[in-house]
Amino acid sequence: MLKTITMGSCVSVQGAFVRKLSNGNVQVRVGERVFEGRPVGKTAA
Repeated sequence: MLKTITMGSCVSVQGAFVRKLSNGNVQVRVGERVFEGRPVGKTAA
């Protein structure tokens, strides 16, 4: 499953979901790297 996260105020990363952390952050994998950040909420179409 793909997830999008924000790291800081203007950096977004989209990758394969790894896990949700207890502090509300999400980890995603892009290639060999794992990034952690706040999940981007869904928007209404």
